[in-house]
Amino acid sequence: MVSEFGTILLFIFAAIGLIISMLVLAKLLRPHKPNEEKLTTYESGEDPVGNANVQFNVRFYVVALVFLLFEVELVFLFPWAVVFGQATYIQQTDGLWGWFSLVEMLIFVGILVLGLAYAWGKGYLDWVRPQPKVPIFESKVPADLYQKVNEKYGR
Repeated sequence: MVSEFGTILLFIFAAIGLIISMLVLAKLLRPHKPNEEKLTTYESGEDPVGNANVQFNVRFYVVALVFLLFEVELVFLFPWAVVFGQATYIQQTDGLWGWFSLVEMLIFVGILVLGLAYAWGKGYLDWVRPQPKVPIFESKVPADLYQKVNEKYGR
């Protein structure tokens, strides 16, 4: 007889096996015909200009971490509201259970608000806009020809 944890472990192994089998099956069935055009870098239909190793602004990661922090807070708040809001718990303890759970969650949210205030005060949430760099490109096609094409097609 398999315990409940054993059943979960079997599901995990079955999921991993299914993923691996799908990847192997896809590798066997898909065509593999590389050529020079397929191996080039694709950037919205244009040839890429410059190095592809661009450093991202660290603030993207800070904003993502703050977002995840508050998403995790919601994961904790929803079950708390469902379980501790039951009338049977509140009636059994003459309302003390409700006050205890309210204070407990206010402390939790207060710690998160202090963390947000700290990040805000340190300037981690301020967004600094970098100056745009206009690429300089020498074209063999005259600029007035581009203008004529744009006028012809209404752009």
